[in-house]
Amino acid sequence: MPESTPTGAGPARWAKVIDHTRCIGCHACTTACKSENEVPLGVTRTYVKYADVGTFPATRRAYQVTRCNQCDDAPCTTACPTQAMFRRPDGIVDFDKSICIGCKACIAACPYDAIFINPEDHSAEKCNFCAHRIDMGLEPACVTVCPTEAIIVGDLDDPESKVSQYVGRDPVSVRRPEKETRPKLFYKGAHQATLDPLAAMRPDGGLYMWSEQPGGPHEIGSGQPYPMARDGRHGPNSSAAAILSYDVSHTVPWDWRVSLYTLTKGVSAGVYLAALLLCLLGGLAWQGGGWLTTTPLLGLFALAVTGGLLIWDLEHPKRFPMIFTRPHMKSWLVRGAFVIAGYGLALTAHLAAGLIGGDGGVAATRWLAWAGAPLAAMTAVYTAYLFAQAKARDLWQNPLLPPHFLVQAVLAGGAALMLVPSLGGSAALGRLVGLSAAAHLLLVLAELTLTHATAHAALAARNMVRGRYAPWFWSGALLVALAAALTVIPLGGAWVAAAAGLAALAGLLAHEHAYVQAGQSVPLA
Repeated sequence: MPESTPTGAGPARWAKVIDHTRCIGCHACTTACKSENEVPLGVTRTYVKYADVGTFPATRRAYQVTRCNQCDDAPCTTACPTQAMFRRPDGIVDFDKSICIGCKACIAACPYDAIFINPEDHSAEKCNFCAHRIDMGLEPACVTVCPTEAIIVGDLDDPESKVSQYVGRDPVSVRRPEKETRPKLFYKGAHQATLDPLAAMRPDGGLYMWSEQPGGPHEIGSGQPYPMARDGRHGPNSSAAAILSYDVSHTVPWDWRVSLYTLTKGVSAGVYLAALLLCLLGGLAWQGGGWLTTTPLLGLFALAVTGGLLIWDLEHPKRFPMIFTRPHMKSWLVRGAFVIAGYGLALTAHLAAGLIGGDGGVAATRWLAWAGAPLAAMTAVYTAYLFAQAKARDLWQNPLLPPHFLVQAVLAGGAALMLVPSLGGSAALGRLVGLSAAAHLLLVLAELTLTHATAHAALAARNMVRGRYAPWFWSGALLVALAAALTVIPLGGAWVAAAAGLAALAGLLAHEHAYVQAGQSVPLA
């Protein structure tokens, strides 16, 4: 029977201790979990990671039983837009597959890579402490089968429980305490080479001890992939000679559709912001078709593409309305959906006023700008807060990201307007695109030259600039620089303006793809 708080003392606060001084790495917990919870092949709720530490003959094998950390401040529950991931009163972080929309925000948020999409029902799941067994007074399946009693569960608030005594009296560790999630999975005797996913080297040859390393385009394996450089900036985060001998792969949650969504959303918001700036500075007439109809039409079209991409990326697209019918307002996915909806209404009202025309229609669009401008700006920058909510991705924890997204939106919107023949030749529009392109490049330079706060962020930046995403990153920078150069050609006409606009849009897309994918390329488990 699992140990719990005595009757009348309130609900238990379930926690787990894994004693690695007893663990023999037999994988009994993995197989029991698969059997108990009917976990399909290819994904795991729990598994055992191996690392070999030292140099022959002075070596040892270290194990780590890896699973959900049952955090008291679980970022997956905050990020989930429908509360399909939720924390029970007894501290267990559980899930409800019936309301999961498959947005994968919980996967992006989890610093421990404990959540996955079930390939059979396309919903998010993870270790939930065998909550159905706990509710029946039984121990989790992994505890029952462990031959050395290395897995202990109990009430953290009960001073008589073994878990409470382990945590209170023995030296124990948690994974990634800097994330401030307050995990309730404690490790006794675990080696740092397993607790830190970058502490051990990934072996050469594409193999582990008795399995292949992950090789798919969207799979990430643990371990430091780069040997120690002369400057000491890369290589294992441990002075011990440690090499991974067994691990499983994890899948990147967000693919190219999210990269493209950041561009189309920027175009939608930026078209309005760029046109409004031009009108305020005298570069575009308030009563002209560019402001009255072209701007809202382009904005609505890009917004519709954005919505289509977001829904397409869901594992359960038919459940998309749940974002509005049962919203979890702490999630920036929900907040962003409401912002986009409000901005869409503002654009629709603007288009209606523009089609009416006359002095009344022009005046109405100017008054609507008081709502349209902040909604467009919020549409441009809310993704920075969505990315920041993904606590697992250190590259995205960047205070420069909100202003950068705003600059990118102005650049994308201005570039889209340059493709309109009647507007492309505008000198004021060319200057706006050139200045925003220069600002974008300066912000990219600042983001790369500032010291990264963590090894995870530094590795992601390396993957972006010198690793597998470098072709996207550098082509993006060169195309935006080309766009900036084309805007200052003295005799530029509509064709030159169109070329500048296309170069800017292509460059932004390449940059966004490199940034989004590199941010997810660092191993977390």
